[in-house]
Amino acid sequence: MKKGFAFLYGVFCVLLFNATMLYMVVFISPLFEPKLIDLGSEVAFAQALVVNLVLISLFGLQHSVMARPQFKQWWMKIVPNHLERSTYVLISTLALILLIWQWQPLPAVIWHVENPIGYWALFGLFWFGWLFSWFATSLINSNDLIGLRQIELYWHDKPYTSLPFQVVSIYKYIRHPIMLGAIISLWASPTMSVGHLILAIGFTVYIFIGIHFEEKNMVADLGEVYEQYQQHTSKLIPNFLNLPFSTG
Repeated sequence: MKKGFAFLYGVFCVLLFNATMLYMVVFISPLFEPKLIDLGSEVAFAQALVVNLVLISLFGLQHSVMARPQFKQWWMKIVPNHLERSTYVLISTLALILLIWQWQPLPAVIWHVENPIGYWALFGLFWFGWLFSWFATSLINSNDLIGLRQIELYWHDKPYTSLPFQVVSIYKYIRHPIMLGAIISLWASPTMSVGHLILAIGFTVYIFIGIHFEEKNMVADLGEVYEQYQQHTSKLIPNFLNLPFSTG
């Protein structure tokens, strides 16, 4: 019974996460003019700005605080170890749903690229960013990232074991390719509204803050190995002139 519940719970969390991420892509995509992020009833600029900044802050705080080791130690006294990651994914998804649901449109246009070459270049970059993030995610054990591996181990009555640190493919040249793809997609827009700009700035700031704390955790866990990786490999901008980093 417990194993069946864990399986269904994990699958539900993953399906909800994937559906929300797909909608988020559409929410800011240049497929529609105006974009979904710019639709809805307008309110006073100051009110919309405050609401949107609070929504971004809530998402960022939840995403970062729940990922910290100190929080996990306390949190796993309440949530079973095998469901901790799935629950993190669920709450992160709910925070993103709240952001999309309550986002206040600010449709005033900052820039609009009419030149066909420029338009399609930005359109292509937008989709390249998401595809690049997906590609980078596929290179690591995404089942561990979204909690399914933990549930699988629980199903087979096996204890959770951390995955070994491996550097493959694009990770040999850049430490955070998933985040690079996200930043590209946030900013590559033929039409940039005030609301989209606020989202892009807020999420970009969050990404840099999140990377800072994530790398502190990695150094604490892996020590010299990760410090060497940091010294040899760029954080966000690939340097293909350097020899690829190897953990061997």
